[in-house]
Amino acid sequence: MIPTVSSQLLWLVLVYALLAFLLLCLLLATRWHWGVKLGAVLLVSGFYALSHATLQGIAGWPSDAPLPPRFVLLSAVFDEPSPGRGHAGAIYIWVNPMKDNQPLAMPRVHRLPYEKDLHRILGDGLRKARDGNTQMGSTEPVPGSGGFAWLRPAGNDRLQIKLSDLPRAQLPEK
Repeated sequence: MIPTVSSQLLWLVLVYALLAFLLLCLLLATRWHWGVKLGAVLLVSGFYALSHATLQGIAGWPSDAPLPPRFVLLSAVFDEPSPGRGHAGAIYIWVNPMKDNQPLAMPRVHRLPYEKDLHRILGDGLRKARDGNTQMGSTEPVPGSGGFAWLRPAGNDRLQIKLSDLPRAQLPEK
């Protein structure tokens, strides 16, 4: 089993065990003050939110976290916007983060807001990858965003994605 998934499963089991214990205490007709019971219900509700977030991580839901600074492009799916339905659209991109110029073994899917330029860049990268040229990506802040990063609202950090061919591995000389 993959270590990160097993730790998430352990957290999920602990969260549901705590939920069951607290609900059992409340259902056994205790003579606790109503404030204590309300606090227990709020605590159980908080643990429910934690278990939901953990379950999303296990189930493979797309991450809204920013892309890693360097990655290998694996695939992308384009969900084009539909103004008639009020759908803003999204781009789902599967990447392998790179560390020390080596791709990590665990791919991750990220959800990005739909942009026509990004659709074109990723589409070209996917065509090159199908032709046998693995694509390496990098992210950089969009030039001219202006101001200090800490003054901008959270989630408003626009990134520019650049793709290039992954250098071919050189065979050692004999």
